[in-house]
Amino acid sequence: MAPTDGVVRVAAVADIHFGPRSESLQPLLAHAAQHADVLLLCGDITNRGLPEEAEALAKELRTVKVPVLAVLGNHDFESNQHKEVTEILNQAGVKMLDGDSVEINGVGFAGVKGFGGGFGKRALASFGEPSIKAFVHETLDEMLKLEAALARLKTEAKVVLLHYSPIQATVEGEPADIFPFLGSSHLEEPLNRYEVTAAFHGHAHLGHAEGKTRDGIPVYNVAEHVLRAAQPNAIPLKIIDIPATQLSGTAN
Repeated sequence: MAPTDGVVRVAAVADIHFGPRSESLQPLLAHAAQHADVLLLCGDITNRGLPEEAEALAKELRTVKVPVLAVLGNHDFESNQHKEVTEILNQAGVKMLDGDSVEINGVGFAGVKGFGGGFGKRALASFGEPSIKAFVHETLDEMLKLEAALARLKTEAKVVLLHYSPIQATVEGEPADIFPFLGSSHLEEPLNRYEVTAAFHGHAHLGHAEGKTRDGIPVYNVAEHVLRAAQPNAIPLKIIDIPATQLSGTAN
């Protein structure tokens, strides 16, 4: 679907947990091609991070008629074969983002997996045992990768893909005990600093569909479970319009 009226239509979903025995994605992909200009896959795109799962997903995605951007999620790391998964999907034409940025039709996209740590005053601090410090530093590394990716974008409109949430509002509904494992406020900082247009994430299957950063930037939880709960009979895709300042049709 070609962009019209200076608007790029972005479709997003997360947590499809795809494998060789999964239901076909063709209805979802056809819907995305008809109603959107870009498809975002926000992590947990395979079930256990196995190459054969990635191959099955790649076979489905080779038919899609719009650009596909993706980040990995925690499930995609389960078998320690995430590099193979990434390469398979890249070869299928998916733009895998891990601290990378790309411009499509005048809109900039940046993506990282993100990590946990919690939110606000209850966020985990880098203090104490080395294992705690390593956990927090993992999140900080993801934040810095996202910041660098956003800094490279020259477009006014910027969209961020994550797996872990940058705000607490979109994980509300999950047990409070696991909030620290669902996202981190550190991921929110680059969104506000670079005045991102919108951010998408998954991971929190029982969370809320929408929230905002402290600066009012919209954040969408597009976990498939969340989308299906909101509209049980609809294709599980969140589609929003992003105003583009230049429709160059280029990507980098």
